[in-house]
Amino acid sequence: MKDSSRKGSLFVAGPNQSDSESVQKLIEAVSSRVTPARYGLWLRGQTCFIPLGKVLVVAVRTQHARDYYEEQFGEDVREAVTEVFGPDVAVNWVVDEAAVDSQETGERRNEPRDKPQDTATTGQDLPSGEPESLDAKRDLFGDPLPTSKSRGKRTVSEEDELDKPLTSARTRRRWKLLSEFVVGASNRLAHAAALSVIESPGEEVNPLVIHGPVGTGKTHLLEGIYAALKRQSDQRPVYITAEEFTTRFVQASQRGKMTAFRHQFRECTALLLDDLNFLATKKATQGEFLITFNELLANNRQIVVTMDCHPRYADELMPDLVDRLLGGAIWSLLPPDDETRLEILRKKAGTGQPSIPDNVLKSLANSLRGNVRELEGAIKSLRHHARVSGRPVDHAMVREALGDLLRHSVRVVTVVDVDTAVCTTLKLPSGTLQSKARARSVTHPRMIAIYLCRKHTAATFGEISKYFGAKTHSTAVAAADKVQKWLENNQSVAIGDRNWQVKELIDRIERELQK
Repeated sequence: MKDSSRKGSLFVAGPNQSDSESVQKLIEAVSSRVTPARYGLWLRGQTCFIPLGKVLVVAVRTQHARDYYEEQFGEDVREAVTEVFGPDVAVNWVVDEAAVDSQETGERRNEPRDKPQDTATTGQDLPSGEPESLDAKRDLFGDPLPTSKSRGKRTVSEEDELDKPLTSARTRRRWKLLSEFVVGASNRLAHAAALSVIESPGEEVNPLVIHGPVGTGKTHLLEGIYAALKRQSDQRPVYITAEEFTTRFVQASQRGKMTAFRHQFRECTALLLDDLNFLATKKATQGEFLITFNELLANNRQIVVTMDCHPRYADELMPDLVDRLLGGAIWSLLPPDDETRLEILRKKAGTGQPSIPDNVLKSLANSLRGNVRELEGAIKSLRHHARVSGRPVDHAMVREALGDLLRHSVRVVTVVDVDTAVCTTLKLPSGTLQSKARARSVTHPRMIAIYLCRKHTAATFGEISKYFGAKTHSTAVAAADKVQKWLENNQSVAIGDRNWQVKELIDRIERELQK
């Protein structure tokens, strides 16, 4: 049924007692079908049931949430409505944030006043970004710190910075939700793993490693896990970047506060660390993180980390740390495909004005090959251009506003690019592959480079042979065929003092090509 979107709700009205009782029965019926845990995690506070005669309205906060909830829970809600209201009552899902907020406010008003406030419902923890008190001092998990008597006037020092709660506990940022994540072929498995973490933290998927290039949704998934866990009363998750973890570790080491530092992280029920690669050159911080990692894992506490590459390729991380990561679930995020790009563009264009026609969005999805941030930037640029020029968005405006972006989105890979990527990955001096050397440490990389040139460039075998110093193009043909057989047989090759799985090596070189 067609969706409605409203800033001011048409449904906010005081329900009579009969309606309230029916809605409560409906909530119980839905909860029994999806399980109380899933209802509390996904639907409580995010949906509002409104009986209107022969129609039962289900209000949600955003268009994307509407699509997601209707797909995931639509059948269960339909069955529950039939049970409570009868088979003649239709279900209509709408976007009406005011109605959801009104119901949530009413629920809080009806709560007993002497009931301790749960951290999952405090303003600063809510994913919806409700304001919190700026004066309240909070600990690592966002709980109020006990007040202490003043010791006299003193200046702010670096030691005070160490005592502050983590960013996740003290900011009023709006955490991204998993219901807002656009799922496609490039990220479906990682998204499913994130859902498993939320529903069974510390059990099925632990540790969870999410890796991929920038702008593919790693931080979105991590924030979505954090926001969902904070809604569970028995969970005390910690979200932190690797940079902030490093800063706190260094300050604690300098001031002899390592006991307090370790105590902070080992009290949490889930540790969510963003951008683990930041620790690459920081051996002492890696060692401390490994100790924390082992302690949490031994106590079945959930660990989720994001990286820009598979742990196996993170050469600068400690072998022990890499080994622990390889023992968990590892899922990659790739740049979105055409279909996913279109869904992302529709989601970004679905809110705000001026509107962007769907045929323009389809054209952008086919033309742009960048990450999610690039797609979001394209929507913002188009809207700004439309407001400034006073014209509606059309294909002509796309060419005016996004001309440079569209030209640079089509990257042409050359033989030189492949040569550079191979040398960079294997740490070979520039020009090695064009030399006359016949050692395997040179010939094997050269053969792989020839294979990749045929795969990623428009160069002919003759042009590739000439570049790498071969006498005839048949030499290049034989090299490409040889590498293809290596891949088919899942072989490894010796290059220098290391044996490489050919598939893993080519994957790493191709990631270098994408930079």
